[in-house]
Amino acid sequence: MKRVTLPAYAKLNLTLDILRKREDGYHDMQMIMQSVELHDDVTVAMTESGEVVCHCGDIPGDESNLAVKAARAFFDATGIVPGGLVIDIEKRIPAQAGMAGGSSDAAATLRALRKLLRPDMLGEELEHIGARVGSDVPYCLRGGTALAEGRGERLTSLRPAPPFHVLLCKPEFDIPTPALFARVRVSELWGRPDTAGMLAAIHRGDADGVAARIKNVFESVLPPEFAGVFDIKARMRQLGAEAVAMTGSGPTVFGLFRDYALVRDAYIILAEEHERTYLTQFV
Repeated sequence: MKRVTLPAYAKLNLTLDILRKREDGYHDMQMIMQSVELHDDVTVAMTESGEVVCHCGDIPGDESNLAVKAARAFFDATGIVPGGLVIDIEKRIPAQAGMAGGSSDAAATLRALRKLLRPDMLGEELEHIGARVGSDVPYCLRGGTALAEGRGERLTSLRPAPPFHVLLCKPEFDIPTPALFARVRVSELWGRPDTAGMLAAIHRGDADGVAARIKNVFESVLPPEFAGVFDIKARMRQLGAEAVAMTGSGPTVFGLFRDYALVRDAYIILAEEHERTYLTQFV
């Protein structure tokens, strides 16, 4: 049986800005994305069952799963007729966390299928397939540090951001992304990131400049019932984080540290207060 196992890395939004609402109902975004070491493991195995099967812990493995959608999109785009496929996902990235866990699993599925069936396929072609699955999938295929524009599918790779240790904490609630977008009035947004300044700081390798420009405009539209995001941000500041922000549409909060001993102690303390707390780093 042919099989391959690949990591599916979580992502952070070092910056997230919403520029305008488009005629198609979507929003034009401008985001600087960063991969972190926290990852799922995705195993793709070819079978003779004639079916695409996905095992993903407590997450449904049906046609709503982005990894299954990615497999279908790959076969549609290439014209390959599979004998059968099993996708096994060992989850570590929390679901509905703003860290692109599902998109990263889809990206790993696409990379695995390319390795198994189409090793000659260019990365640009694979990203084009990924864009059919979800807006974050092209970035998750590329990874690293990148500027994402449009719905997130237009990518510009950047030099690697200065290294940071990362403390992650997902509160005890989820934030529905469509509901958050519904609250967006572009002209009324505040707390916009300095994207140009962040790009320049990354180009210089300026860790202080990066930390000073971490910002997510979605925080300006969070309803009161999600104020726990700000409580966690304040707690991370108390514990020594140089920068804190919500990632994506939340609710996960991340804090950046350069001192490993400090972030390790902060992790121990915060993990006693919130179950879904993680210690990771930029990759």
